[in-house]
Order: sequence, then C-alpha cells, then structure tokens
Amino acid sequence: MARIGIDLGGTKIEGLALGDQGEELARRRIPAPRDDYGATLAAVAGLVAWLDAEIRVPASVGVGIPGVLSPLTGLVKNANSTWLNGHALDRDLAAAIGRPVRLQNDANCLALSEAADGAGAGCRTVFAAILGTGCGGGVVVDGHIITGRHAAAGEWGHSPLPWPQPPDAPGEKPGLGTRMEDERPGPTCYCGRRGCLETWVSGPGLADDHARATGRVLAAVEVAAMAASGDGPAQAALDRHVDRLARGLAGVVNLLDPDVIILGGGLSNMTHLYERLPRRLAAWCFSPDVTTPIRPARHGDSSGVRGAAWLWPLQR
Repeated sequence: MARIGIDLGGTKIEGLALGDQGEELARRRIPAPRDDYGATLAAVAGLVAWLDAEIRVPASVGVGIPGVLSPLTGLVKNANSTWLNGHALDRDLAAAIGRPVRLQNDANCLALSEAADGAGAGCRTVFAAILGTGCGGGVVVDGHIITGRHAAAGEWGHSPLPWPQPPDAPGEKPGLGTRMEDERPGPTCYCGRRGCLETWVSGPGLADDHARATGRVLAAVEVAAMAASGDGPAQAALDRHVDRLARGLAGVVNLLDPDVIILGGGLSNMTHLYERLPRRLAAWCFSPDVTTPIRPARHGDSSGVRGAAWLWPLQR
C-alpha cells in the first residue's frame, strides 16, 4: 500500500506519494489558498486526487498542518494559518477524499521524518525546529512523536524570548554584540501575547528586526544576501537573530536535552547558523559542557511532507 503525505503550509501545499519501501512515486506543489477554509479543503482534496491518479494504487493519507487537533474538542487550534482554527479538519478532509486521514503538527512531521532516516537517524531523542513563516517545534523519542496531554509538546515558538536584553546593552556572553532595541516586552504575536520566540526568530521576525533597525523593508532571504555581500546592518541583524535563536534553543536543551537539534523551514538554509549557533548555544545553557549537534534537515523542505506520509506506518 502506498502512502500519501500532504504538507499544508501557509503559502504552498505539497503532496508526496511514497511506495512500500519509502521510494518516491509522485510529487506536486500548489499554491495554498489563504483565509478560506473551504478553498483549502478543495485544494487538498484536488491534490490527493491528482496523486491517486498518478500512482493508481490504494494509499493512506497523512497531513501536516501548522497547528494541532485539540484532544478535548477534536478541532484545530493554535494554527498560524488562522482560518484552520475551530474546524474538524481531519474529519472534513476524510469526507472530501473518501478515506481516513491522520493529521499531525508540521514540526512533528519534520521530526518524525528526520528521526526515521534523516539527520536524526540513530538518535533516541530528536528535537526539530521549523524556522519559516512561523516557528514550530517537534519532539520524537524512540521513533514516536511526543504530543503531550494538550497536543502542545514542542511548541517552543510560543514561549517568551529568554533573558531579554535592554536597548543597546552589551551582551552578557562573549561575542553577543550590541542590541538595537529593547527586547521587552517584544513584538505582538498573532497568539495575542508579546515577545514570543516566533516574533524574533521566524523569517518575518528576522525581517521585522532588520526593518526596525534600518527602516528598510526586506524579506529574510534578502537580509541574508546583503549580509553575505558585506552590509553591516544586515550582518548585525543576523548576529542578533543567531543569539536570540541560541537563547531559545538553550531553553530546549535545559528542559529536554535532546541528542540532536534539527532545523527545517526556509531559514534552515542559512549556512552561518551551523557555524555560529553551537558556540552561542553553549554560552547560554545551564550545563557547562554542551555539545548538542545542530544539523539541517537531511530531506530539506520536503522533510515535513515525508513525515506526513509516514504517519500511518510509524505512529500508534
């Protein structure tokens, strides 16, 4: 039996069909409808129908979303694609495609994929972070996703930025640099609170920080490109981003102490993270001898969709 995975993102929807041995049978990406739940259902159903036609064999369907199903209500909650919230997405999709659907947080799907045969293969405890439009996290232990009592395990992006710094204050650790703004109380998050890690370390968070410091509105990828060309303000923005990311991950290490940290999402392609993050991380952690490896997802931006496809055979 084949397995279909769907990665339901904020800007694109990716579908992937895998064979019995994990071989790729078919793949397609389409734009994601925004602010329209009905159009989202239709888009996913249409993508599944296309994959069905391509592979011509029965297939299970797993879906990764930027949120979770509430164990209490069975409805989507905490999705930064806010038009999904409050809906029984798994049941609605099952009705639309005519078969059961397993639905899981997209960062959990990333963690599952990378723990199975990616950058976390052979590791008992894997923490995977998505750094993209938002900031999600997933935990896999002994090959199984840890969801928690409220299906909220791994949601580090909605913890506050640790050790917030006053404006233009020298860092408390070597190499921290100088702050351009007061980190307290922090930017407003879509969840209604201020100062969430997501508002600092996501792609929009990096872009907004650079804009506040320079007055120039650029996407995160443009800030990274300018930094690579020698632009001082862009380099400073990347330096602040690295340190904030290190502080956030230090909280993960202090609490979970994973065997490996894996980065996915668009920002995970910034190679300077793997050169500079380990030292910054060690400087903020409680343990004096932190050696936690930080690795890019081996399967890149398709790791989440692979994890969604594996929801049926690998998860209880």
